[in-house]
Amino acid sequence: MPQNELLWGIDLGGTKIEGVVLKNEAPFDILCRMRVPTEKQKGYDHIIGRIAELIGLMKKEVGASPQYLGMGTPGAYDPISGHHKNSNTTSLNGRPFKADLEKTLGFPTRMANDANCFAIAEAKMGVVPDHLPNAQVVFGVIMGTGVGGGVVVNGKVINGRQGIAGEWGHNHLCDSGGACYCGKIGCTETIISGPALERYYKSISGKDKKLKDIYQDHLSNSDPNSSKTISRLLDYFGRGMASIINMLDPDAIVLGGGVGNIDLLYTEGVKSAEKHVFNPGLDTLFLKPKLGDSAGVFGAAFL
Repeated sequence: MPQNELLWGIDLGGTKIEGVVLKNEAPFDILCRMRVPTEKQKGYDHIIGRIAELIGLMKKEVGASPQYLGMGTPGAYDPISGHHKNSNTTSLNGRPFKADLEKTLGFPTRMANDANCFAIAEAKMGVVPDHLPNAQVVFGVIMGTGVGGGVVVNGKVINGRQGIAGEWGHNHLCDSGGACYCGKIGCTETIISGPALERYYKSISGKDKKLKDIYQDHLSNSDPNSSKTISRLLDYFGRGMASIINMLDPDAIVLGGGVGNIDLLYTEGVKSAEKHVFNPGLDTLFLKPKLGDSAGVFGAAFL
């Protein structure tokens, strides 16, 4: 098969590095998929070596070599400085990771964070084509331990001048969220991430409780503090989403991450957003993701 008919993707995680080769036409058949341990404790150069090792294994499997590589990474590539930033694999931060990897591999790469990879995977081969095959603008949401997002326009990820496009988790939402790890106050992440919701519940109840239990107790109407917590989520989810809709007016928004499993986001959460959107109604589709854990590596291939 000609090399330009293949899409190569790598998803760099803290514990594993996963690779995939897809056929470059719908339905994007999987020709190869494999993984190796990251072993990030061995440092920066070792991580680059592990990626090269995985690419070598994939080349043997498919009998071809990549012309380009898409790569999902923790943190982000800064196109101005050329360095990596904001990664919880801290050995990458402040290093010219993209340039060093390309020097080792011998071909160009395109890097994006997990939210961008999630967004383009669901836009190209996930839930969005099932509902809107001709969608032009898709916003992918990650709501879990943190809050992030990715923007896809006409099948391409929008990274932005500084590599931070889609980072709605660090838009200001309300000072009541308190300090964020980024150094600012009241980021969206401090209000509607899973840990933020659990912290809020404890602040009003004096008790620790997992979000899934908070949600179930709200549904059973057995705990007023659980209901206050979920009401807070739905209110601020709507406010945060409205700012995205007013700015991008996406055809579809796909909700990923553990918090995204809360079904009320698709009903009461959407009604909350409608209150704040600059439009008489709200026609944006809110969709549940289809690809699960596969979205990261598939999205990397589509970069």
